[in-house]
Amino acid sequence: MDSHDDLTARLEAILRRTEGLMKVMETAQQLALPDWLIFSGAVYQPVINHLTGRPLDYGLKDYDLGYFDPSDTSYEAEDVVIRKVAAAFEPPLRDLVEVRNQARVHLWFEGKFGEPYAPLSRSAEALERFTSATFAVGARLEPDGEMTIVAPFGLEDIFALRLRPNPLHKTGGFARTAAAAKQRWPELQIIEG
Repeated sequence: MDSHDDLTARLEAILRRTEGLMKVMETAQQLALPDWLIFSGAVYQPVINHLTGRPLDYGLKDYDLGYFDPSDTSYEAEDVVIRKVAAAFEPPLRDLVEVRNQARVHLWFEGKFGEPYAPLSRSAEALERFTSATFAVGARLEPDGEMTIVAPFGLEDIFALRLRPNPLHKTGGFARTAAAAKQRWPELQIIEG
């Protein structure tokens, strides 16, 4: 069994070979958004794809770019950042980068997903609320070129191709998420609650 440091190094090596993701991270780093992270499919999918012999960007729908700015949680302030980020990219990346202020997710989440969502204190905290512990991985490219990896539930499951629900935050969406993932990657082992 690989250590946490070994798995982190393996993850970073895969992410650094994922061309679109690295372009997004380099641009996000240059924009210097507060407490930003790339997470969700943009981070876990290249790993699964690498492990199953698929192209690193197979199945990638978008790049989720979260940042945390509690100074103004209005949609208008978030929209300014969305437009700023969009202007920093050429197509097709311009249409694939989805920007959200994690300081305002609690304002709209329940209305959209039907589940309460307490306010967050930082971007990394959002990972603790993902439907699957396996998918709760984020990355940030630091100004010195180092990569920060955030994985509150560890990396063992993703490298073992195991998909399990979030142990801290049960949601009604795990079965749907697992079914969609299994359809794209039949090699995944689904571990129910």
